[in-house]
Amino acid sequence: MKNYYLPLLLAIAGGLVYHLSQKLIPRAINPYWAVILAYLAGIVLCLAASWLSPAGSSMMTSIRATNWSVLGLGVGAVMIEIGFVLAYRAGWQISLASVSVNVAIAVLLIPIGLIFYRESLTRANIAGLVLCLAGLVLLTWRPTAQ
Repeated sequence: MKNYYLPLLLAIAGGLVYHLSQKLIPRAINPYWAVILAYLAGIVLCLAASWLSPAGSSMMTSIRATNWSVLGLGVGAVMIEIGFVLAYRAGWQISLASVSVNVAIAVLLIPIGLIFYRESLTRANIAGLVLCLAGLVLLTWRPTAQ
């Protein structure tokens, strides 16, 4: 069970560091340079951590096994990074931006999972989805000033 939850705990801790860091990037820094510098730090960390990986495949083996999805991962990551930098600079609250984006992504991934990966939904999943959609509306709703 430890191996089941550990990756999620790592992602949660990373998400906390990520959003706190994103929120604190100085406005004087070009958002693209901020992402470039962040990725350089990430590359150094990944190079160091790659020696700890139990997978054991070398860099060359990994490069040969690479397909289009790795490029997609990079494109998606940059879009996420720049999107959050710009969202925080536009005034989004740290408490609302992440949950809004993640709920929207989850809702959009549901039909993809159902159609392409033959996943299924239970009644409880559907109820959760409805609550997520209601929550997303409430989180992002900006009443007009009267």
